This record gives sequence, C-alpha cells and structure tokens, in this order.
Amino acid sequence: MELQVGVKVLLKNKEGKYLLIRRSPEKYPEIGDRWDIVGGRIESGSSLLENLKREVKEEINLDLRESPKLVAAQDILRLPGRHVVRLTYVGTIEGEPIVNDESKEYRWFSMEEIKNLENLDIYVKELLDLKII
Repeated sequence: MELQVGVKVLLKNKEGKYLLIRRSPEKYPEIGDRWDIVGGRIESGSSLLENLKREVKEEINLDLRESPKLVAAQDILRLPGRHVVRLTYVGTIEGEPIVNDESKEYRWFSMEEIKNLENLDIYVKELLDLKII
C-alpha cells in the first residue's frame, strides 16, 4: 500500500469569506466536480508549511504570508492501494485567486453557504460536521 501525505488550507479573506475551488473532473475523476479547499500532496524533503505555501501558489497564484493553524488530520482511503493522510490548516489570505488547470473556478463563500453546499468535498464536510472548522 502506498502512503501519501497531503496538506490543505481553508483560507479566509478580510471580508470574512472563505475560498473554495471547484475541482476539474477531468483532472480528478475520482473526486468529480466538487468544491474543495486549496492544497495537495507534499513533496518529500520540504517542510509541511513549505509544501502548503507551494500548493497555494500553484493552485491560486497567491502567497501564503502568515503561518496557518493546523486543525485536523484525516485518513483518506478513497483509492485501493493508497492511504493518504490529509492535514488541514486554517489561515488568511489577501488578493484575488487565479486558478490553474486543476480547478474550474473559485468562489468566496460565507460559512453558512459552505455548510449548505451539496457538492462539497466529503473530507471538508466531515470537518464542518465535527465543528472543527
């Protein structure tokens, strides 16, 4: 079984809205057309925070300036033969994102809007249901 580690971050702007990106179903067929938070797999040899900053830059073309707070670790066993440990952070960001080809779009949501999304990533939803984020 392959073990991977992923880092994700729920980003909040000055207006109190949270950033979600809609994943590309072509790029991520195992996930589909879902809203998710920014992040991805780590590259070994770099710290978790360095990896998180890299993912933010790659996915939305913004710089993570402040250190985010680690809030959760989850096991993801979505694909046979792969075990992913997902570390989720919360942090703040400034600016307007520019998404790469991994996502179709981005949008700023209130927490109430996120809670009512039907096509939200199941692991983000789990953290909401547990009141972790």
